[in-house]
Amino acid sequence: MANDPIHQFHITKLIPIEIGGLDLSFTNSSLFMVATVATAGAFLYLTTASRGLVPSRLQSISEMSYEFVANMLRDAAGTQGMRFFPLVFSLFMFVLVANLIGMFPYFFTVTSHIIVTFALAMLVIGTVVVYGFWKHGLKFLGLFVPHGVPGVLVPLVVAIEVISFLSRPISLSVRLFANMMAGHMMVKVIAGFVVSLASFGALGVAGAVLPLIMTIALTGLEFLVAFLQAYVFAVLTCMYLNDALHPSH
Repeated sequence: MANDPIHQFHITKLIPIEIGGLDLSFTNSSLFMVATVATAGAFLYLTTASRGLVPSRLQSISEMSYEFVANMLRDAAGTQGMRFFPLVFSLFMFVLVANLIGMFPYFFTVTSHIIVTFALAMLVIGTVVVYGFWKHGLKFLGLFVPHGVPGVLVPLVVAIEVISFLSRPISLSVRLFANMMAGHMMVKVIAGFVVSLASFGALGVAGAVLPLIMTIALTGLEFLVAFLQAYVFAVLTCMYLNDALHPSH
């Protein structure tokens, strides 16, 4: 079981809770989601609570994270998009910290589960739809009718745009889930080769050098992927929120 690359993604009940036949147990996934929020919140609070004229390294990281997301949102949705900054920044920090926590041995990666990433994606799309109709009314439906399309092609284009819009939460969630799950499985599989080959004595240890180097390289790559996936999730969120602000193409 220890060498099973899928075992690291198993959900374990820590505190069984059942109400009215509904399973509301507190699991390892719940624990690490709480840990993610607590870690991100504590880091941001502690690094900015006593701000100095000359920022410390940790304070600089917090301020760089703030400016990074703010500039991303302004570039994608304009200055009006800054009203969504708390949402985008919270999502970026949650995904980033969850990905980084999952890099530690024996820790759980909550973003490797499709139910978690799909919930985050539905939060984004739900915000787009609710705000779009609240702000623009039925004019929000203009999102599905690009300007300059010949009348004869409007039904086809509308169908394509609707399908594209409905696929957004699927693509947004699957992209994050698949990248995190595949990367962790690959590291576990190749690391298993190191242990297996090392058990064959001196010759096996010599043969385990290459898998060991690959494991180290893949681990470094996974740290990069952890940041890139948080960045991609935030960028796509900004682009989708731009549709809520400016539904007309």
